[in-house]
Amino acid sequence: MINNRTIMVIDDEPQIRRVLRASLNSQGATVLDTPNGEDALEILRQRTVDLVILDLNMPGMGGFETCRAIRNAWDMPIIVVSVRDSDKDKVQALDAGADDYVSKPFSFDELMARIRAALRRSGFATDTVAKRISVPGLEIDFDSRRVMAGGKLVRLTPTEFDILRYLISNANKPVPHRKLLQAIWGPEYGEQIEYLRVFINQLRKKIEPSASKPTFIQTEPRIGYRFTLPEGAARA
Repeated sequence: MINNRTIMVIDDEPQIRRVLRASLNSQGATVLDTPNGEDALEILRQRTVDLVILDLNMPGMGGFETCRAIRNAWDMPIIVVSVRDSDKDKVQALDAGADDYVSKPFSFDELMARIRAALRRSGFATDTVAKRISVPGLEIDFDSRRVMAGGKLVRLTPTEFDILRYLISNANKPVPHRKLLQAIWGPEYGEQIEYLRVFINQLRKKIEPSASKPTFIQTEPRIGYRFTLPEGAARA
């Protein structure tokens, strides 16, 4: 799954970079590593990277700032690895643009599972949803991953888009938290409800006419989320 992939490791601990470089190389990945966010951004401007592994505690540009800067310019998955293990830190990292969060110390097998899940884009069948959806205020082309909300082009991250597509593929039905987590992140997930809260909030800000009074993505208390597709919605 990671063979021929290029992975960037941003961590100020030389030993961590050395171990990850050797381990990921052994799985067929090309590894670019750097001790700080400033150098990472410069490398990203010059090289194509499939996934970023990012530490939070770094000198100079901190992990959260680096994460936001990467997410503002690129769409590759970002996995944060950190000794900081509070829910607040996890939510802040996800809100900054991370796709996943791994606490140090971690096993390489665990990290590999997270990497595979992050790289697994478009992992569920595309024929479960129309190629295009058009409702008042929202147009989605699933083949080109193009979203128009309120007549304006909206940029969604890969994870945001996959969540949206999965909800629409189950339109007008409640999708349980566990089912949604496992569909997007993989079968080892199911309890990380804070992930969904962050990404659903981000989606609502981007596609809803009013994020505080959502029209499309409804919360099903104690269950999950439902995408409301009006009757007569144009599908192609």
